[in-house]
Amino acid sequence: MIPQVTNEDLAAMPLNSSNAQAVIDGAEAKARELGLPVIVAVLDDGGHLKAFKRMDGAVLGSIDIATRKARTAVLFGAESQAVWDYCKPGAPAPGLELTNGGLAPYGGGIPLRDVGGVLIGALGVSGGSIDQDVAVAQAGFAAFAAQAL
Repeated sequence: MIPQVTNEDLAAMPLNSSNAQAVIDGAEAKARELGLPVIVAVLDDGGHLKAFKRMDGAVLGSIDIATRKARTAVLFGAESQAVWDYCKPGAPAPGLELTNGGLAPYGGGIPLRDVGGVLIGALGVSGGSIDQDVAVAQAGFAAFAAQAL
């Protein structure tokens, strides 16, 4: 007998290669529109690399930053810049950015969720100003969302 696949099963589907590539493609298109060479990292729900793009001319130091932005987003289930409210001086957890191998609590990391709202990964972008990174990340997220998991 073939097992039945339910809506609950579909809601918990992991991030697949097609989804990850859509993120990369959407982010890269926006970066090209801005004339900006960036790094785009896509991580699964465990914080492991699923897809990666280093555009020609991107600053090598941005590799680690993009990955840390994505890891920050997946570990906290929130956009990376939201974590700053907890770790800035005077906040409830100053120094939080030093945990988990180093976080990047500034704009450019966005969690990825399936249609049921389950966290399935995150993306991170680095290579421009924070505002540019956020715009490129949002374009990657929009391409992911358009796939309507």
